[in-house]
Amino acid sequence: MKFTFTIIETLEKKVEVEAEDYNEAKNTVERMYYDEEVVLTADNHTNTEFELTIKLQ
Repeated sequence: MKFTFTIIETLEKKVEVEAEDYNEAKNTVERMYYDEEVVLTADNHTNTEFELTIKLQ
């Protein structure tokens, strides 16, 4: 039999920003992430999951 798995790794980092409201805060954090001001690395690893995707006989 053959098995195909999906490996899912979760990285997490808390980022604090000042803003007038939720949308402004979220937009600021997204911009910081996409501009690489906030970078997640292996040190931010919090979880690994192994999910069966396909089982062939």
